[in-house]
Amino acid sequence: MKRILSILFVVAFLISCSEYNKVVKGTDYNLKYEKAVEYYQNGDCFKALPLFEELMSYFRMTDKGEDVYYYYAKTQYCMKDYYLAGYYFKRFSKNFPNSNRAEECAFNSAVCYMKNSPDFYLDQSDTYNSIDEFQLFMNRYPESYLVDSCNTLIKDLRSKLELKSFEKSNLYFKMEKYRSAIIAYNSTLEKFPDTQFREEILFMIVKANFMFASNSVESKKVERFEATIDSYLTFVDSFEKSSYLKTAESYYNSSIREIEKQNNLN
Repeated sequence: MKRILSILFVVAFLISCSEYNKVVKGTDYNLKYEKAVEYYQNGDCFKALPLFEELMSYFRMTDKGEDVYYYYAKTQYCMKDYYLAGYYFKRFSKNFPNSNRAEECAFNSAVCYMKNSPDFYLDQSDTYNSIDEFQLFMNRYPESYLVDSCNTLIKDLRSKLELKSFEKSNLYFKMEKYRSAIIAYNSTLEKFPDTQFREEILFMIVKANFMFASNSVESKKVERFEATIDSYLTFVDSFEKSSYLKTAESYYNSSIREIEKQNNLN
């Protein structure tokens, strides 16, 4: 029984390939379009793509051109070629601004940038581009039912940028570049005032200030230990019950002693 089923499968496959080759090599472009749409709707995008590629030029200046362009972009997306899909979705919304599909394609263009957004530790150009595209979409279609989705996706993308900024600051600290770490931590707070890492960042600013001061030349120590104290007070004011409080307090007390020591030397 299994052997019969295998034979039937092979026969069906060969017939299918034969039919597909006839469509590809044929000159009936309306049939090519019908079959391309059928392949796409059945998820057989590998077969649909070369047909739509041929039809793009054939139907370019006809009433069917919009349909072909739309399905071509959708097929690129189905093939997971998000760069090309994003390009054609964006071009569609510009070439056919009055189409009832223009809104969908403008949104999908932003989604394609999001799909290309890499892990947080890599270059985030596509992440920024995606955020820009979602914001442009909302400016263009402020009443769209997709606005809520845009806001949610922008929030997710910004979380990735937030994590990258935070980890970059941590890297500076691990490399013992304390001044750069302080600047980077403060930059993260400025860019992401509601960051989930706020407590840890404020603590790390205290720690980085203390390490920076401890490793400074004598003439700079008082100034930099005072900066440690200031950062400690900012931290305590925001998180008076933090789990980092005891350690932060030790940096504060050590800073006071170091300032007194330096003043006595002078």
